[in-house]
Amino acid sequence: MEETASTLTVLFEDPFWVGIYERESDGRYQVCKIIFGAEPQSAQVYQYLLQNWQRLRFSPALESTTAAATRPNPKRVQRDINKQLQQRGIGTKAQQALKLQQEQGKQVRQLLSREQREAAKQRQFALKQQKRQQKHRGH
Repeated sequence: MEETASTLTVLFEDPFWVGIYERESDGRYQVCKIIFGAEPQSAQVYQYLLQNWQRLRFSPALESTTAAATRPNPKRVQRDINKQLQQRGIGTKAQQALKLQQEQGKQVRQLLSREQREAAKQRQFALKQQKRQQKHRGH
């Protein structure tokens, strides 16, 4: 049976409110960054997740190390929840996953722009050749 754990952290990154959605499934860790704009209410966040679940772009899966599947002490769980609520910013694992996703997007954009540049050069060259032929046609 596949076990999935997920967390959603909503924080303010000037000038927008951002949600960091982390999910850990079958030993794989993925993260997605959601930009909300104005400060969202809990119901708005839930509604957004329901409507846009299929369109979320998660980072490439990273290997994750999970603790043993023992039942944690409820007081410990409550302390951990309070600690997470007090923390500001994103966990380093989430930052790494988002950075990896950003780098892959950057590589794709660079490849596309390089192809477009080369295609433009080819068009310019073809136009120049055609122009040369037009000039010499009458002589």
